[in-house]
Amino acid sequence: MVTVDRTRGQRVFRAVNAVILTGVVVVTLYPFINIVARSLSDEFAIRAGKVNLVPVGFTFRTYEFVASDPTFWINYRNTVVYTVVATAIAMVMTTCYAYVLSKKHLKGRTFLIGIAVFTMFFSGGLVPNYILISSLGLKDSIWAIVLPNAVSVFNLLVMKAFFEGMPAELEEAAAIDGMSTYGILLRIVLPLSKAVLATMVLFYAVSFWNSWFAAFLYMSQNDLFPVTVYLRNLIAGATTGTSVGADATDMTVATNIKSVTMVLTVIPILVVYPFLQRYFVKGVMLGAVKG
Repeated sequence: MVTVDRTRGQRVFRAVNAVILTGVVVVTLYPFINIVARSLSDEFAIRAGKVNLVPVGFTFRTYEFVASDPTFWINYRNTVVYTVVATAIAMVMTTCYAYVLSKKHLKGRTFLIGIAVFTMFFSGGLVPNYILISSLGLKDSIWAIVLPNAVSVFNLLVMKAFFEGMPAELEEAAAIDGMSTYGILLRIVLPLSKAVLATMVLFYAVSFWNSWFAAFLYMSQNDLFPVTVYLRNLIAGATTGTSVGADATDMTVATNIKSVTMVLTVIPILVVYPFLQRYFVKGVMLGAVKG
């Protein structure tokens, strides 16, 4: 085993790096651990300021309060459906658009890119968007959430840049073998794009999962709300002295209801992230082209 003698500067750099990164981890984890501790603590301990990193007066009362309402589970199911459908549609549209824009020989390519970039800085505004959604008959439907946000320009440009960096020889070889454009995309490009696809899936899924304003704006029925709107209403009810979907006189959960809300919202993302994270660092193009 070969040992490498590091200079004093290198040792100092590694030590400073370790201290800084440890500080970043602590700063990142501390608020989350505090929120979890508050969600499991007694309201009186929270009001007294006794809760830090460890729950005080351990209780699941607030979780039971939220989970006992059937509307919560209906809205949670809605969130899962909205997120899955919206992410799938967004990935199809973003992938196809980005793949087309990555071809420099495409006529009108600059114009199409300009249209996409223009929408990053200018929009029709809230009122025109509401009128448009209403006139199209999309209110109180999943499409009011899915279609207006089907393409994120930022994600589009990231995927476009990724596709542009792929070796042209791969597609040329497939075309010589008689493969169609769709065949090249499905059988050559996408299998080599797992990293960017996983990243875009995570970006879209997190965005749709956390989204509440579109549903709050375009949905008028409680059984169509996503869980984020339910929890938003629950927080508003606890703040104003009324509860949503439960006994209005039971306000003992008002103190830590926000903490429970954050925990319930973030759990699914924490569960999904480890399965996608491994693609972020994988060298998907390693060995794709020889010579």
